[in-house]
Amino acid sequence: MARAIREVKERLKLVDIVFELVDARIPISSKNPMISEVIKDKPHLLLLTKADLADPEATKDWIKYYSDRGEQAIAIDSRSPFIEKDILKATKKQLANKIASREQRGISQTEIRAMCIGIPNVGKSTLLNHLVNKKVAITGDRPGVTKKQQWLKSPHGLSLLDTPGILWPRFDDQSIGSKLAFTGAIKENLFAADDVALFGLNIFTKRYKQRLLDRYKVTEEDLEQPLPELLLAITAKLGMNDDYDRASQRIMLDARKGKLGRFSLDFVSEMSENDD
Repeated sequence: MARAIREVKERLKLVDIVFELVDARIPISSKNPMISEVIKDKPHLLLLTKADLADPEATKDWIKYYSDRGEQAIAIDSRSPFIEKDILKATKKQLANKIASREQRGISQTEIRAMCIGIPNVGKSTLLNHLVNKKVAITGDRPGVTKKQQWLKSPHGLSLLDTPGILWPRFDDQSIGSKLAFTGAIKENLFAADDVALFGLNIFTKRYKQRLLDRYKVTEEDLEQPLPELLLAITAKLGMNDDYDRASQRIMLDARKGKLGRFSLDFVSEMSENDD
């Protein structure tokens, strides 16, 4: 992590703007607090990735939340055919003064250099492959796929620096770690699957109850039980006998792949004044 941060600092002077990617399902929990300290006053665009997996109403609230704080943010589905157009438009808006200054000095450079940065498994490589219209960045449904920085060229004037995912060393709130684990940003061998699945079930029983009823065929009575009992009921419905660890992994995988519908774990309504 320390080396990755050092390399980011060294490369910042080479780029015009930083694309910071966060998971639209957890826009606060997936926002590395160290990144703001590193990029400082460098032009910055926040990209809420995996918006096609996130609760659309929650995402709308987050876009407004960041806008109210003077931070430009856009929600993206990396598979959308319009994503490059949206990113270019937002980028040129952020760099309007710099572009105008170049033109006044007779500089005809049209290429925009951007650094892509974010936590592991936030969708950087998937987005980059889309922007350059070819599979040049390694992708995978697990954290830690990108191992080193690499420059990629977009056919529409973007020169993109891909960087490895960076997690910060300590979470002030344990729920942040649970949210990161549930959405796939933390390696599976670093947490107890049942603890994280129970965390997710707690949110789903409060906000997305019908999803559990439809997917796992549990009953309303099951949902009213203590969470460990609900997990055991789901385990039984899945035909996994008492293997609740395996069932926990299935629940997390179902959520990550969209089989439990679009959901969010961070909500603007739950932000405290101290978080502002």
